[in-house]
Amino acid sequence: QQLTVLATGYALSGATATGVPVGWGIVAVDPSVIPLGTRITIPGYGEGVAADTGSSVRGAVIDLWFPTRAQALAWGRRTVTITLH
Repeated sequence: QQLTVLATGYALSGATATGVPVGWGIVAVDPSVIPLGTRITIPGYGEGVAADTGSSVRGAVIDLWFPTRAQALAWGRRTVTITLH
């Protein structure tokens, strides 16, 4: 299944809503749109898993984890069509 979303980069440390540590491939989602645990392919980013939520992640919006703030800012906010597995 494909879904067009607004993807934003973030670079925070800590643990996710599911208890796993943040890291490459950790995606914050609105679980009413993308269930937690869903594997996702994101163009320009790679493979990820829906393992976090966020106060600003509502509807067709995802947040992608990056190791540095500079990388997150370089990604910025962009519209992408993701594939859910």
